[in-house]
Amino acid sequence: MVTVIFACIHNAGRSQMAAAFFNQLADPLRARAISAGTRPADRVHPEVAAVMGDIGIDLSSATPQLLTPEFAAEAEWLVTMGCGETCPVVPGLRRLDWNLPDPKGQPLDRVREIRDIIRNQVGSFVAEQAWLPKRSSQVS
Repeated sequence: MVTVIFACIHNAGRSQMAAAFFNQLADPLRARAISAGTRPADRVHPEVAAVMGDIGIDLSSATPQLLTPEFAAEAEWLVTMGCGETCPVVPGLRRLDWNLPDPKGQPLDRVREIRDIIRNQVGSFVAEQAWLPKRSSQVS
């Protein structure tokens, strides 16, 4: 089982969306995602929760987490969300940085655009790493 951490500063927007999409798309027997931030907010941004709810993903119980060495100990990948120089660095993890705009305070239409960009990025990453669920050979 591979663990991927999606991280941004507040863990209240981009990284929450990315982890939710990852866990929806990846085979749960092969890979899973968690998310964290370097300065976690108190809650997921309301506009992020709203646009994810639009597509049936409930982030109402998601809680921003602090990225600590202990939190990262079980992971193999760290995907940062375009936080520039303030992005976390965790030695020993494979790392990607996706330069994504911050949805905080943006109009809902813009947050939907960011959501869709993140969904596409995550889908490509899951496919590239061959973490998609295996198709059943049985026909019902």
